[in-house]
Amino acid sequence: MATTKHISEDQLIENYRIALANVENQPVIAATMAEYGYDLPVITKGRELLGATTTAFNFNQQEDNESIQARANFDAKLSLITDKYASHRRKAKVVFRKDEVTLKQLGLTGPYSRVYVKWIVTMKTFYNGVRSNSDHLAKLLVFKITEDEISACIAEINALETTRALYLKEIGESQEATKAKDKVLAELEEWMSDFYAVAKIAMEDQPQLLESLGVLVRS
Repeated sequence: MATTKHISEDQLIENYRIALANVENQPVIAATMAEYGYDLPVITKGRELLGATTTAFNFNQQEDNESIQARANFDAKLSLITDKYASHRRKAKVVFRKDEVTLKQLGLTGPYSRVYVKWIVTMKTFYNGVRSNSDHLAKLLVFKITEDEISACIAEINALETTRALYLKEIGESQEATKAKDKVLAELEEWMSDFYAVAKIAMEDQPQLLESLGVLVRS
């Protein structure tokens, strides 16, 4: 068997599937391997392990895809609200440029952190502060920032937090699926390593049969 170091997991699983299928489908190979302890019950155990690995691999792929989609959804929502806030922030700093107290209350002074948790707090401070003050709303309306728009941004921030929670959940599930897949794949690799070692001995004088199991034989 060629080294598995540079073989992808899906290709490795397929190689194992072909090898075990050929043991069952080719009578000469089946009879020869049976003589060395790999009779039908033993091969069946190998196929069961292969089935469990295939299931775990496919589930891991599904969880990975779900986490990728969840991250894409989160990034899209984050980008949208970030752009809106940046625009509103610039306008608000102009509106309240002579009101230092309001600037501080709305978090509009100095640089702001882009660390996620602090970033969310910064945006909430601004939008909640504006929405709760009719005077602020009236002044921002001059720049065509309406109360409905402020409320919509607050709703988007809440949706963003929900989307991030889902993303983190999917990441956790993906990591658990990877651990489960790695565990059963390692068991299958160990089983197949023993299988190939015995096959090389059992069919050392029949290289064409070895090659049908995926064992490369030097000419």
